Amino acid sequence: MKIKKILGKIIPVVDGDSLKRHVSKKVLNSEQSESGVINIHRHDHTNVGDFYCAPYLYFKELQGRYLDIYGIRVKNRKIRSQWIDAVSNNNLIVGGGGLFNLKHFEIQMQLFESLAEQGKKIVIWGAGHNAINYSSFNANRQYNVDINAFGMAGTRDFSMNNEWVPCVSCMHDIFDRSHDPEHAVGIVFHKNTLRNKSLLKQLETYPSLSNRSNLQDMIDFIGRSEIVVTDSYHALYWSMLMGKKAIGIPTTSKFFDFKHQPLISSYNTFETDLSKAFSFDGLLEEYREKNRNFASRVFDYLNL
Repeated sequence: MKIKKILGKIIPVVDGDSLKRHVSKKVLNSEQSESGVINIHRHDHTNVGDFYCAPYLYFKELQGRYLDIYGIRVKNRKIRSQWIDAVSNNNLIVGGGGLFNLKHFEIQMQLFESLAEQGKKIVIWGAGHNAINYSSFNANRQYNVDINAFGMAGTRDFSMNNEWVPCVSCMHDIFDRSHDPEHAVGIVFHKNTLRNKSLLKQLETYPSLSNRSNLQDMIDFIGRSEIVVTDSYHALYWSMLMGKKAIGIPTTSKFFDFKHQPLISSYNTFETDLSKAFSFDGLLEEYREKNRNFASRVFDYLNL
């Protein structure tokens, strides 16, 4: 790893962080313009939550324009150049997803902070903290960038000292459908948990799927479950939107900062907590209204 870091200082493409810093510097040294608006988020087809948490999917004013936040580290020079141009030539909407306090996105978020401080119009929409050491983070909650640097900022984290805007995926019309329960408990695994074969064996008697599933399958599965147990943020969020009893299995700080906080447990103890699970009413319309109001102000700010 040390050799890779040393080589990264000489040839940035060798090391991921060195490459991100290299691209970040190029953006900061580029002339900035306002040709349009582009929505930056983690555009990941293998994570249904990341994929559907982007405002451009729900508001025609954004013209379907998006950029993967991971484009900063792509080894293909042409694609990196396109990423640099897209960031430099547009106003930005960053979010949603767990983009704060996570190493994968730290350099990108620092770049957006610097651009905002230089006067570029950047909006944070529905992003949130995602600290792996959540015990330490929860003891001293603070974003790893200055949220006040951005022209507008609405984060999905309710306890933070800024405007709260829940994940925009609540705007999807798939949540307007009704479902009949078919099983008492359903488990939705985060795709990373699928590597834990002993855990999968331990829980094999429960109906389950993962967040690698498509949205239709995910929502149908949640709809068929009376209680949803999950270590996926969006599966937990969507379960609550659908009025389901839900139990969160935390992996990062994001699980502890919902406005309506679900029951928290673990895969080893959730069975004893099933009787304690509870649901919320009215979240879907409340969260949609919050996003519609925020969108109206964002579009005024960006002259859309």
